[in-house]
Amino acid sequence: MAGTASIDTGFERILDLIGEAAGLDLRLSVDVEALREQFLSGGSLIDWILDKVELSERDFGVRLASMLHLQWEEEPLVDTANADVLKAVCPPQVAIKHRALLLRAELAEGSLRPAMLEVAHYDPFSSIDRQLVRRAAGCPIKWILAPRRKVLGGLQKFYGVGGDIFDDLLANRDWDSDEFSFKETVNVIDDEDEEASVVKFVNQILNEALKQRATDIHIEPMRNDLRVRYRIDGVLRRIPVPDNIVALQSSVIARVKLMAGLDIAEKRKPQDGRIALQVGGQPIDTRVATIPAIEGESISLRLLGQEKFTIDRLDMFPDLRHQVDEILARPNGIVLVTGPTGCGKSTSLFCFLSALNSEDTKIVTIEDPVENRLEGAVQIAVKPEINLTFATGLRSVLRGDPNVIMVGEIRDLETAEIAVQAALTGHLVFSTLHTNDSVGGITRLVDMGVEPFLIAASVRAFIAQRLVRRLCLECRVHGEYSEEFLRSVNFPLDQAHRAFSARPGGCDSCGHTGYRGRTAVYELFRVTDKVQELIVSGASKQDLMRQGMIEGFTNMRDYGWRKVIEGHTTIEEVVSSTELT
Repeated sequence: MAGTASIDTGFERILDLIGEAAGLDLRLSVDVEALREQFLSGGSLIDWILDKVELSERDFGVRLASMLHLQWEEEPLVDTANADVLKAVCPPQVAIKHRALLLRAELAEGSLRPAMLEVAHYDPFSSIDRQLVRRAAGCPIKWILAPRRKVLGGLQKFYGVGGDIFDDLLANRDWDSDEFSFKETVNVIDDEDEEASVVKFVNQILNEALKQRATDIHIEPMRNDLRVRYRIDGVLRRIPVPDNIVALQSSVIARVKLMAGLDIAEKRKPQDGRIALQVGGQPIDTRVATIPAIEGESISLRLLGQEKFTIDRLDMFPDLRHQVDEILARPNGIVLVTGPTGCGKSTSLFCFLSALNSEDTKIVTIEDPVENRLEGAVQIAVKPEINLTFATGLRSVLRGDPNVIMVGEIRDLETAEIAVQAALTGHLVFSTLHTNDSVGGITRLVDMGVEPFLIAASVRAFIAQRLVRRLCLECRVHGEYSEEFLRSVNFPLDQAHRAFSARPGGCDSCGHTGYRGRTAVYELFRVTDKVQELIVSGASKQDLMRQGMIEGFTNMRDYGWRKVIEGHTTIEEVVSSTELT
């Protein structure tokens, strides 16, 4: 009974300390008994208050450190020069599990063993964690209080994704990689998954990619390493993984192939597959592609969430949105979205289709492959091996009485001619072209062999677009640019004071990049009566552009400047994504 009373007294004292540091009377605002049960079962009161209460972690941490006479470090930095010593003195499993970031080691004279360690922690009341870390290190420890996000982020950066299970991976590596197999389970990504260590490692790679909003994962064998990169906001970033992970290269790749239903014994030719993941109850469709390379198989994973497609998502300025709405209201014609791979063409098309999707409209799509699902639409995947191409599929679709047709891409004359005939016979057709700008779509169709008079009669508009990174609103700063630079890129000088820039080093919210998310810049070239006459007469691109300007055409760069002035992106992003015209 005395022991229980002592524990209760300790809990009450800790609760008072936390409340005082947070500036709250927790006894009046929380279920003390429920919190007591959580504490007695090993739960963290610091995690609880950081998750449940709106407060400044920095102010809270500084006050708590002062009350407990601990050192506070806002930016705990690991002494990477002694990384080998730090990793040797405390196993990654212990450091990560008990949230202890080893910062510095003071070596004993004439020994490689440390005489003392400096360790960053964010929960000073977790005595069990501290005891286990001290026991593993085998030396005195100076505890330093630091922000939770810095401690957890530092652990991942230092040990890499999967660092806590790497020793288990090596210890359990008793299989032949050519005969690698696992008991197959549903692909539910769960941090508490108790499956084999390689399964957990792959799960962690997927989990971390989703947390960081990655759209793609690249697992690439190298001569002495296994490189893992995420594409976030259109930019590839290498993520840290445990040292010597190359020893498990074949096993990791085999696990991904197994999840995708691919032949793990076939390593000489490319393969494509899909993984149906479930994360936190949410479905994530993942497209997997393998490429045989001289150092081993390279794997790319495209993460496709079950996204909602709406016109509002395209973030168009009102004047452009009004023009797009007018085009979508037309009963027939062709609308072509142009741009390079990865510029968001498919997203725009599905947003257009979603706006038209209703009970009285039949929508049919032909795609290669089907990546996004649109409820109520008939979606067809191209299969060249059975002669189901865009052209043959489109020809068959026309016999099915559709109102709206979407063709993934117009690649050849046959597909283009059928699309034109579909538009001329009363269908609204959407598709894409790979061109640098909107007006270039006309030249591209002519080069394919489509007659100019057919282009003029069937195409309603060309929409070109690019994706630019969106500024992080938490840390953006006012940009400072020379007048000479602004003139060279045609930025309006009278708006220079409204240009923002990404803060060097960013912040935690944006992953220290200065950007978070992406937005699109557009140019819409409408085929008006005057433009139709010019197309039929074989006018040059410059003449077409000139007529467009007369009728209010805005090129992508000028549209991008509007995004800059509104504070959405930076001059550098627009310049890197658009051409000076």
